[in-house]
Amino acid sequence: MPGPLLAVDAPFVLYRSFYALPDSIHGAMGRPVNALLGATNLMLRIAADRGPRAIVMCFGAEAAAYRTELYPAYHADRPPVPDALAWQFERAPELFSAFGWSVESSDDLEADDLLGSLASVEAGAGGQALIVTGDRDMFQCVGDRVSMLLLKSGISGFEEMDPAAVRDRYGIGPELVPDFIALRGDPSDGLPGAPGIGPKTAATLLEKYGSLERAIAGADDERPKVAAALKESADELRAYRDIATLRTASLKRPSDRATDLAGGARAARELGLNRLAERLEAADSVAEL
Repeated sequence: MPGPLLAVDAPFVLYRSFYALPDSIHGAMGRPVNALLGATNLMLRIAADRGPRAIVMCFGAEAAAYRTELYPAYHADRPPVPDALAWQFERAPELFSAFGWSVESSDDLEADDLLGSLASVEAGAGGQALIVTGDRDMFQCVGDRVSMLLLKSGISGFEEMDPAAVRDRYGIGPELVPDFIALRGDPSDGLPGAPGIGPKTAATLLEKYGSLERAIAGADDERPKVAAALKESADELRAYRDIATLRTASLKRPSDRATDLAGGARAARELGLNRLAERLEAADSVAEL
């Protein structure tokens, strides 16, 4: 039985590795390569553990225009990419490709849109998809044929999310995650949510009404503060839900493709990642790394 399609939030794994590993790790050009090393090691560990039929590394816009048009403050407070990380971002697609991992990118959509689209294509073809990210917005993709490895901070650790795990965490099913985000807010994206409504109240409203729209329609049946938050912020809440809802990209189902250790070793040596290259050259498969 073939393994899952691995759809990876490449910006997230690079950011995570950059801040988890010291920037004193330098490569052939005297520049930090900590993000490249950490991201590659992470992917090799997951590949050894899960035996994916193919790996796709997804890149996208930092803040897609369709989201900033709905809410200009979306991602506005995020700091700029450090120069040392930006340099590694530029070289990441070539390094990942050398391992035989496909690279998908978009100037108009964000990486999470591509992740969701790949998962949908894979599930629609009868396969299993595994999304690798730290972005909880992606809980909306989880289903019978799609699961998620929610990466924790630092250099190790993850939590596997299936529909039951999403419900345990949020109190609602994956299909209501955009509605939940709209009500609760999302500080990482700069979305404030409904005034005075936290995660417990958001989940209670969605369990009771089944959707954000029906919760707004039933606002008069709620206590005054909740009713006011729903009615006075209705248009904003609809915009937040739209922002949280993934867009679909037209992507083909990737072909099976094994990790190329020899190709990865050559690319690693060019970047001065010599210890990584030595490990790759000595192994016959990812399971031996």
